[in-house]
Amino acid sequence: MKIKNVLSAAALCTVSALTLFSCSKEQETVAPATQEAIVSQAVISQIKEMGLTTQDIKRVDGGYLVEGDILITDENLANKPDYQLLRVGDQEQYRTSNLVSVGSGRTISIRVSTSLPSAYVTATDELIRRYNAQSLLIRFTRVTSGGNIVFNPAPSGSGYLASAGFPSNGNPYYQVLVNSGAIGTANASTYIATILAHEVGHCIGFRHTDYMDRSYSCGGSYANEGAGTVGAIHIPGTPTTASSGSWMLACIGSGQNRYFTSSDVTALKYVY
Repeated sequence: MKIKNVLSAAALCTVSALTLFSCSKEQETVAPATQEAIVSQAVISQIKEMGLTTQDIKRVDGGYLVEGDILITDENLANKPDYQLLRVGDQEQYRTSNLVSVGSGRTISIRVSTSLPSAYVTATDELIRRYNAQSLLIRFTRVTSGGNIVFNPAPSGSGYLASAGFPSNGNPYYQVLVNSGAIGTANASTYIATILAHEVGHCIGFRHTDYMDRSYSCGGSYANEGAGTVGAIHIPGTPTTASSGSWMLACIGSGQNRYFTSSDVTALKYVY
């Protein structure tokens, strides 16, 4: 998820939502190709085959960062799942084939590292409230020790605001890395909660809503990566026209709050 800031014309600097760009000269001296050069063509091909965006892939601890905030591990690359998508009107709501096993109901615990500011506890409580208000088979609770999903500080110098991975073996991805220095502490129950709810969405198997055309939320030219190994399942009763505001759109304006849209709720209830 990238954050698209609405800045004054004089600022001339864009901050991407879960990929951070700086106007500093020091940052500008690092060419994007430097990061991409360490990613082999074989890996790029594998990621493209999965139906993920291959532009600006970055090698990070534990795997490869794609689409600004999704961590693809070596285990993910080794698997050949039958990916599917959930189509929501003219905006597609995607999931991976690996979902969280919930049976007749399951509660997922979330822990906020004590190294993160207290605003992130407030934000976590709000995102939990948002999910639990939908009466899904999957529910969330915050804990102070352990945790199925842990919000940890991102490594120093990280070029993203937050990142997460996809489920495996019926369990959610185990952590969200949060660049609190870049996100800040303002608007905890709105802006920060929206970012963290988006990352939890990845942890339980959701893709970006506007995957088939990221320009919908990010701007720029039309960008359709193709479905790759993804199948298609249309959700009955979803709108036939595009709707804005999904919590899983790829880009978000700085300070913006995105609660679940009616289409998001349909997708969540279909899957969980």
